[in-house]
Amino acid sequence: MNHAPSLPDVVELTKKLIAAESVTPARGPVFDVLEAALAPLGFMVERFISGEAPDGPVENLLAVRGNGGRHFAFAGHLDVVPPGLGWHSDAFKPEIRGGLLYGRGAVDMKGAIAAFVAAVAEDRGGTTSLIITGDEEGPAIFGTRALIDRMAERGLKPELCLVGEPTSVDRLGDMVKIGRRGSVNIWIDVPGRQGHVAYPHLADNPIPRLVRALAEIDGIVLDDGTDWFQPSNIELTDITVGNPATNVIPARAEARLSIRFNDLHRGDDLAARVAAIVHAHAPDAIVTPRVSGEAFLTPPGDFSALVSDAIAEVTGLTAELSTTGGTSDARFLSKLCPVVEFGLVNATMHKLDEAVAVEDLHALARVYAAVLDRVTAAA
Repeated sequence: MNHAPSLPDVVELTKKLIAAESVTPARGPVFDVLEAALAPLGFMVERFISGEAPDGPVENLLAVRGNGGRHFAFAGHLDVVPPGLGWHSDAFKPEIRGGLLYGRGAVDMKGAIAAFVAAVAEDRGGTTSLIITGDEEGPAIFGTRALIDRMAERGLKPELCLVGEPTSVDRLGDMVKIGRRGSVNIWIDVPGRQGHVAYPHLADNPIPRLVRALAEIDGIVLDDGTDWFQPSNIELTDITVGNPATNVIPARAEARLSIRFNDLHRGDDLAARVAAIVHAHAPDAIVTPRVSGEAFLTPPGDFSALVSDAIAEVTGLTAELSTTGGTSDARFLSKLCPVVEFGLVNATMHKLDEAVAVEDLHALARVYAAVLDRVTAAA
């Protein structure tokens, strides 16, 4: 079934979204563009601001159409990372060159949100929602989590959710994400006592204690991976002493770790394991963990098969089911219902001259429409 003739112009909507500058956290104009596209399609659109500095305020949008039947949700984000210097054209003035649409957010993920809108133009019955945040690229404290709370207040709970993150690798349709590893960052602060290097007995150097703790942590092998997840890994991401003098023992030494972990672990447990090692070497150290999200898996089944069939219909490709890559807001939505992620080719996301193939935008809208067809048929 070909829905292309009835789909709104996904390219023009992507252009409008790109032109509404929305470096994280996004607010205002970019949400105006999306609301203007959804309201004529019969969606009840609710926008609200959550949180305060330093992680807010954040604008979010919840759009719902229908009041019964099977509830299917699309989810994504309108915020983008800063463009950086060196673009061949203005990052927020969309431009088509050689069949590619250039602009910050073209791939991650304004193009997918435009494809959502194109796909939902036809009302197939049931309940359809769009769960859109302005803070996925940032701390993500007051974004999708606030949207989930707002949905709970309204008694809304989707049965299935598709997140439009750019999951494709080489060609549109070659990969679907059915899970993600969890993430925890850990800050380590080892205090000492400043003094002259010639009189070490009058000082307390924190660096050796920190180094010994980090060496032990670096030697940990968390696991060998699972059927669906790659091995968990611990990475040292920063060491800071900040001592400009050659003849001074510093007063403190700091470090930061990042752990990406599969579903064999939980973030708090890993943080406690690291803290125990640090305190064995430096009892007075301060260890501060921040769990960004737990690992989750939507086991292969009816939903992933439905999405894969829709992809095959439009692209002719058999999508690989994967859990690779970083975190996404699917880690929060997975607590509500089965979640899969599928979107554009991710080769240029977060890079200079981010760009999406114009034909991929049209194809993605058709895939999303085919997903909705199958959800409706299965109801």
